[in-house]
Amino acid sequence: MKTSLNPALTAVLAALDQVILGKSESVRLALTCLLARGHLLIEDVPGVGKTTLAHALAQMLGLAWQRVQFTSDLLPADIIGVSVFDAGSGNFTFRKGPIFTQLLLADEVNRASPKTQSALLEAMEERQVSVDVTTYRLPDPFFVVATQNPFEQLGTFRLPESQLDRFLMRISLGYPDAASERALLGQGDRRDLLAGMQPALSPEGVRELQAAAQAVHVAPALLAYVQTLVASTRQRTDVLLGLSPRAGQGLVRAARAWAMLAGRDMVIPEDVQAVFVPVAGHRLERAGVATAADHAAFIAELSRGVPVPV
Repeated sequence: MKTSLNPALTAVLAALDQVILGKSESVRLALTCLLARGHLLIEDVPGVGKTTLAHALAQMLGLAWQRVQFTSDLLPADIIGVSVFDAGSGNFTFRKGPIFTQLLLADEVNRASPKTQSALLEAMEERQVSVDVTTYRLPDPFFVVATQNPFEQLGTFRLPESQLDRFLMRISLGYPDAASERALLGQGDRRDLLAGMQPALSPEGVRELQAAAQAVHVAPALLAYVQTLVASTRQRTDVLLGLSPRAGQGLVRAARAWAMLAGRDMVIPEDVQAVFVPVAGHRLERAGVATAADHAAFIAELSRGVPVPV
């Protein structure tokens, strides 16, 4: 059933489209991921707006954010924090790292070593970090927006499957179309545009919209459709690693948020199909080597092979 879209979400989408020109679908997917309480991985070549998109999301959602530049010599303590001895009190004091924020931009995450990447696992799954014998809760909301360059580039490490599975979605921006690129050339630095924008939401508003997204109705037939989609990825001989139950749960959450952004209070099959490639693409491992475009086409074709419920 069609309902009216929240005015704040309309403002957020309009502002994001103004900053990231010609990428409305990618922008909508990014916002869908965050409303579904997921974490976002943006994979693309340098210079196409990955970091700008993360900055714009934080700005328009009214969230505190920190950026960590991942490099080969980055240590887990550089992200989580470190215990420092206080000579005055004779005790150790924990100094929180940049992960204690509402939106963490992990820039070029695959340039850090696997040991450093693993520092994000507990935070992304449990929304907490453990240091020595103490557990510290992270702010709510808490999002990780990570960018990565293609694995073929020099100085990168492949993200392990356990790390990839913590990301609800992986998207790619790609190069802009001719008209959008011409506008970018004429308008200058997007950071200047961002600096003049006022937030359309607050952290409390984001939490309310997350709750509203998960209240979007999913009929039993749609749940059966998602289950069949997930099971189909485990039954093919050309797929080495199919989708996990956690991926199926993420697919439902993402479909609910996508439906809400479309102004509906119930999920339809098109919502599931719209988010299937971003949710499944980084989790599904195929035999052989394929380009990113071929991999996305394969997953889309796989979804078309599953009967759609009426």
